[in-house]
Amino acid sequence: MRMRQSLAQLERAFVEEIHQDRDRRESLRRAAAQRARQRRFQRETKRSSLRFALLSLTLIATAVIVTVAMFKALYLVMG
Repeated sequence: MRMRQSLAQLERAFVEEIHQDRDRRESLRRAAAQRARQRRFQRETKRSSLRFALLSLTLIATAVIVTVAMFKALYLVMG
C-alpha cells in the first residue's frame, strides 16, 4: 500500500511539474513576443523621426534654392 501511495505521489508531482513547465514556457513565449513588439515599435519610431528630419531639411533647402533663384532672376530682369 505504501509503495502505491508513493507512486501516486510521484505521478502527481510529475503532472504538476509538467503543468508548471508548460506555464513557464508560455510565459517565456509571451515575454519574448512582447520584447519583439517593443523593439519593432522603437525601430519604427526611430525611422519616422529620421524621415521627418529629412523632410524638414528638404523643405528648407527647397525654400532657400527657390528664394536665391527668384532674386537672381529679379536681378537679371531689373539689372
